Amino acid sequence: MLYQEKPDLKDLPTNAQLLRSSLIAAATAVVLTVAVVLPAEYAIDPTGAGKLLGLTEMGEIKNELQEEWENDQHHSQSIGVLRAVAQGALGLLIFPAQAQGQSDTVEFILEPGDTYEVKLTMAAGDEVAFKMAVSGGRVNFDHHAHGDGTSVTYEKGRGSSGSEGSFTAEFDGDHGWFWRNRDSKSATVTLTLQGAYSALREGS
Repeated sequence: MLYQEKPDLKDLPTNAQLLRSSLIAAATAVVLTVAVVLPAEYAIDPTGAGKLLGLTEMGEIKNELQEEWENDQHHSQSIGVLRAVAQGALGLLIFPAQAQGQSDTVEFILEPGDTYEVKLTMAAGDEVAFKMAVSGGRVNFDHHAHGDGTSVTYEKGRGSSGSEGSFTAEFDGDHGWFWRNRDSKSATVTLTLQGAYSALREGS
């Protein structure tokens, strides 16, 4: 039988020590929240520590991308309503596409402050490979999808010079990109697509 000595009561922490440890832990949590979490997540920096650590900029990026995503959602909903009234409203160009093996290249120039959007109509399970190249400047972008009350974000970028990869549609709907030029000079974006989609729409 394993014999284990009972701890001596004098070796155990006192109530005062436990209280002090709890207070120290709570104070540490508050300091970390104010100095680290708030700047990094919400760009709120009451102590100035977030700016010194580079965390405030991270929070600003998150806020900016969230704002752009919300603007894009509102923009997409408005387009859907107007398209039901008149096909091609808001200057959207619609190109028929084959169900499989479709390929397209889209190129456009974004002046400072401009936005642009490309949407692919895809069915669940369809896969598309893409390459996005940016020259002359940098852009912010949001690669996402929505349809039937469902939405998903594939990738977001800030000050981006390009991106490439592939994605598979999780549901039927519009899958594409929204760009905004926050830079002080114009940028040319070239998007090359290869895969399964039934239509491509683009416009500002």
